[in-house]
Parts: sequence; structure tokens; C-alpha cells
Amino acid sequence: METYRAEIPNNFLLPRRLKRLGELAYNLWWTWNPNAQRLFIEIDRDLWERTNHNPIRFLNQVQRAQLNAVTQNHYYLDNFDRIFNQFDDYMNTQDTWCARNHPEYNHRPIAYFSTEFGLHETLPIYAGGLGILSGDHLKGASDLGIPLIAVGFLYTHGYFSQRISEDGWQEAHYLRLNFSDLPILPITTIDGEPMTVSVDLPGREVKARLWAIHVGRVKLYLLDSDVDGNSVSDRELTARLYTSDLESRISQEIILGIGGVRALRSLGYNPSVWHLNEGHSAFLNLERIREMIASGHTFEEAKKHIYASCIFTTHTPVPAGNDEFPEWLIDKYFSNLIPELELDREQFFSLGRNPNPWGSTFSMPVLAIRMARFRNGVSELHGQVAREMWRHLWPELHVEDVPITYITNGVHTGSWLARRLGSLFDEYLGENWMDLLDKSQTWDAIEKIPDAELWDVRRHLKRKLVHYVREKGRDQWLNGSIHPVQVIASGVLLDPYALTIGFARRFATYKRANLILRDLDRLLDIINRPNMPVQIIFAGKSHPADEPGKMLIQEVYRIVKKAENGGRLVFLEDYDMNLARYLLQGVDVWLNTPRRPHEASGTSGMKAAMNGVLNFSVLDGWWREGYNGRNGWAIGRDSEFDDPNQQDEEDALSLYEILENQIIPLYYKKRSSDGLPGDWIDMMKESIRTLSPQFSMRRMVKEYVEQLYVNALQNKVIEYDILD
Repeated sequence: METYRAEIPNNFLLPRRLKRLGELAYNLWWTWNPNAQRLFIEIDRDLWERTNHNPIRFLNQVQRAQLNAVTQNHYYLDNFDRIFNQFDDYMNTQDTWCARNHPEYNHRPIAYFSTEFGLHETLPIYAGGLGILSGDHLKGASDLGIPLIAVGFLYTHGYFSQRISEDGWQEAHYLRLNFSDLPILPITTIDGEPMTVSVDLPGREVKARLWAIHVGRVKLYLLDSDVDGNSVSDRELTARLYTSDLESRISQEIILGIGGVRALRSLGYNPSVWHLNEGHSAFLNLERIREMIASGHTFEEAKKHIYASCIFTTHTPVPAGNDEFPEWLIDKYFSNLIPELELDREQFFSLGRNPNPWGSTFSMPVLAIRMARFRNGVSELHGQVAREMWRHLWPELHVEDVPITYITNGVHTGSWLARRLGSLFDEYLGENWMDLLDKSQTWDAIEKIPDAELWDVRRHLKRKLVHYVREKGRDQWLNGSIHPVQVIASGVLLDPYALTIGFARRFATYKRANLILRDLDRLLDIINRPNMPVQIIFAGKSHPADEPGKMLIQEVYRIVKKAENGGRLVFLEDYDMNLARYLLQGVDVWLNTPRRPHEASGTSGMKAAMNGVLNFSVLDGWWREGYNGRNGWAIGRDSEFDDPNQQDEEDALSLYEILENQIIPLYYKKRSSDGLPGDWIDMMKESIRTLSPQFSMRRMVKEYVEQLYVNALQNKVIEYDILD
């Protein structure tokens, strides 16, 4: 019997012929189908840009006259009907990859928990790579027909907007989101009341409201503590991502883990598999155990059952990046739950205890590891690092036998591929290539694309990037918000035909955004060579509490502002998914310089590669698996260093030498009689051909299904591997 509702509002004043635009606006399928986006763009392109590609705001603001005009446009209406036929086929088909290959999943959903989801710039409920990966995972699961249900947070202030001061200091600005302007649906009871779940925090009960987002065939449920009846401070618990206050942080993770389980139960779900994307949601297994004990099972019985059906994916290759709480805080927040689990204090703490030189802490990854039969890192090298990092939990095993495997990350092709490149692939790879994009044979047809056609698209994408950057700088100057020197630093002098390098990611110190600036005189000589200029575009945010990261932005920005670079060093503020698409599609080279082995995987270079951008990266994370000597360039050695300064020095020298002696000459000097850089294009084709299938989300999600989900579904408990 139906107990709740999540209905699409019928409040858009649309002509009858266009009524279904409202339905499309509330399903994020449109975010990875460029032709669906054009149904909005072709009504009013300027408004689409002004509303930041938000179809809800767009439909609320568009003029009736423009809607009426397209109802008289036969080309538009034909396209409208064609897109909705595709949408209906997608949503209604029973012939999915999962249905054909794993019918055992029918009516046996998989619960996927993550603290952030990067689905589109319209929904700023993500901070960086973890969230983008989570969002792509949902889209990939939808494409394959996997019965995934996801749980996360609806942050009332989203992630911050970044402004860079004249001195280069990052300023964080938060705006309260207007939920009625977003493609999210409130979940209500049959009586129309907001649906909520409750969790116990010290001395009080906190409620969280439930919301839903349709991601193709997948549903994402979000929790929001800004509920009447909660205290002012509790209403703020889900205001922002990654608070540095420990009490707020543990409260968030109780809401996500325990509240998330209760949300799924209240919605009628009984997942067969539970997937923890990072350790933030690890408390969910405590709630699952509590449920089973309440129904008559012992702790050990409950633990074995839950252990067998749980998967934990770790993304963090350094201990400092994992959430840990002091024991006094765990005492404060779990004193009431411990007796319900039929444990004493010592038994409870043993579930998550992590010994440190300064004293034991309660570690969320340790709790996740102890409660999950299946554990994985996100690249081959990260799997090795994770086994070494957590080997103390299996003191009787050699490090290579520690039961942590790996599944290398992938990216969702439809979300990141430039529309014009997609059209080119439609022509030469075959119309059904998207259903076979994880097969290497599909991409062999890249060689059929004429060099001139591929190069024309690449030049178009670079011009599009430069135009976007110039207009963004112009708007900032017109608004009087920045100094004229900052206008230059924002890229208004970019040349659409110069070799352009992109460096865009979270500004954490280990990512070494300043490595290319290590020998500034040498760099200035490189970028200012006559007839062979080089442009470098930086972008990225640092966590508001990460002072070293903010100082790194300031260091880079101060150099970007120097007149000596002639406007060829650029910093673009407020990096988000929209800016990422322009950069990943528009630059020539994607630079990545993490201090190995601290990059668990990385995914931005995968997105760049499918768009014909060449990777220039340290052999860390995914690039160590993807690089073959012909599809990009490797910085430094495939080995570890004991001395970070030596590592930085060697990597910087390698970077400069490859840039001077290989990359620049290949781009500028080796031109054919028709003016095309034939050798460069050959390398582009090799990059697209080899990297696109290997690092696709389609491949990644299939591996999760066949290596982890299937085994968890079969509920096989291997006794010797359970951690006592």
C-alpha cells in the first residue's frame, strides 16, 4: 500500500503541446543528453545561461510569447517528439544490461550511501571528486538498469561560492538554496505532511525531512535537518558540507548513517546490498544491527548477516584524510545505543578503535572495514596503498594478502563528452556506440575520423572556452567587483590558437598546483617564446578550513597577476561542474601533479581524454594504469620517494623538460602541408581510443556488479575474514 508521495509539481504555465517539459525538468536524464538540453536552449538561449542551466528556474521565468513561438516551429516540435520518445524508451524499457545479465537483482535493490553527489551545477551539494564520482555512479547505474537507490544530504547552503581577493585570498560565500527552484521533490505522507525520520542525539531527538531526485531510472533520497521542531543549531546540521566542528560532524554522520537506514525503511525498501562510498555513512551498520537484535537475533548473528551484504569503498590514501572521533565524543553520542547492541563499552569501541601514538580514536573507516565483507580502493596503486595503510587490522597476514581489492574509477561519458564530439562519434563509431562504449573494439573506429574533422571540433571547443572565459571576465569588470589587474588574471587575454594547458582540481597541498611554478624564470621563458606561446589555466577551490590550501591558491594567484607572464597564466575562480566542462573539453593538455602516491585515483583526466585532451601527469592513481607511452606524457618516475623535496625537484625538472622538448614542438612544429598537426592528432586519437573504454563509468559499474554486488547478494559469509 502506498504510504508516501513525491509528485512532480504542475505549476508551470506551459502550452499544452509543451506540458512534458515540466516532467523532463525533474528528471536529471536531461543532464547527460545534450539534445534534451536543447529543448530548453532553443526556446531562449540567453535565459538558459542566466539561470545557470536550471530548467526549473528557466520554466518559471520564460516568456509565454517564446513558448508560443516554438509551438509553431515544426523543426522544434519534431525534435521535441523525438527526444521524448527516447526518454520514454529509456525509462520504460525492461531490456537493460542488468536485466539480461543479472535477473537475480529483480526487486532486490542496492543501497548506495555518499555524503555528497555531484550531478549538475544546478545542485551544489558536492565539494569535489568524491561527489562527482558518486553522481556519475548513479548515472551509470541508471544506464545499465541496476536497481540502485541512493542516500545523501540536501545541504541548505550547498557548497560555497569562491571569490578571490586582489591579494589572492580565497573568500567563501554561502547562499541559502531555494529548494523550489531545484529539480528536487519533497516527499510527503498520503495526508500531505512532510515525511521525516528521527535520530537520537545527546539529550534530544532530531528530525530530518526527506527529498527525492530522479536520476534517470535511479532515485536519490536526501535528508535535510532544517525542520520545524528542531533547535536552531540542529536545523543547521545539514547546512554545509564537511564542517570542521567535530560535534556537528558526528551529528551529520549519525543522520546520514542511522537516519539514512530509517529513511529507506520508511520508504518501504529492504536493500539486499549496502554500499558505503567512503566511511562517512559507516554508522548505518550499527542501525542495521540494532534492527536485527530488536527482532530477536544476537549481536554475532546480526554482525555476520550485515557483514556479508556490505561493501566499503575507500577513496583516501592518507590516514589524516579519514574521519576519526575522540572516545569521549563517542561516549557522549552513543551511550544510549551501546546497550541496545548488547555490547559493553569496550566491545563497542573495538568496532572502530584505531590506535595512534597520541591515543586511540574511533575511526569511521575502521568501523566500515570491520563491518564490510567487501572492501576496495579506487585504482590499482591505491589498492596497494590501502592494504599497507590498514594492514594492522590483519596482523597475521602479509600485506599482499590483506583483503582489500580495487576497482579503478571511471567517468560517465554522456555527462562529460562535448556535444560536437558526440555527433562526430555518432557518425563514425555507429549510432549504438554509447551502449558499447566500454568495449575497446568500439573505439578502434576512431581511426576512421578524418584528421581535419577532428581538429575542427577541437579548435571549436577551444574557441568556446576562450569566449566563455573572456565573457566571464567582462561581466566581473562590468559589475565593478574586481581590480583591472584581476581582469587580466581572469583570462581576457587568452589566445584561442595557442597551446593551452589546464590545471583544475581541489587545491590541497599534495596536489602541488605550484610545481610548475617551481622555477619561475624557466616557466616564463617557456610561455613567452615567440611564435610558440603557452597558456596555463588554473582553477580550483580549497576547503574553507584548509589554511595551507588557501595559501597555495594565494601563491599561485600572485604569480598569475605578474605582468611578466603577459596574461598567459590565468586563474579562474569558482570552479564548478559548468566551468569544468569548458576546461576539460577546451584545453589541449590536462596537467596533474600530485605527490605520489597520494592521488587515490583522480577522474578529471579521464574526462579530458574522451574529449581529445592529452594528459600530462604523474604516474599516480588512474594514470599509472592508463599511460602507454603513446597516449600522453608521464611526469617523473614510477617509484616512491623518501624525501618529498627530492621528489618535488625531480618531478619539476621532468615536467619542464617534457614540456620544452616534447609537448611544445609536437604542437607547433610538426605540421603537415594542410596545416594540421598530424603527430599531435595521432596522439589524440590514441588517447581517445585507449582511455575512453578503459575508464568509462559503464566499465566501472559493471565491475562493481560482477566483482562485489553479486557476491554480496549471494550473502556468503567467509568466517576467517571477519575481524574480531
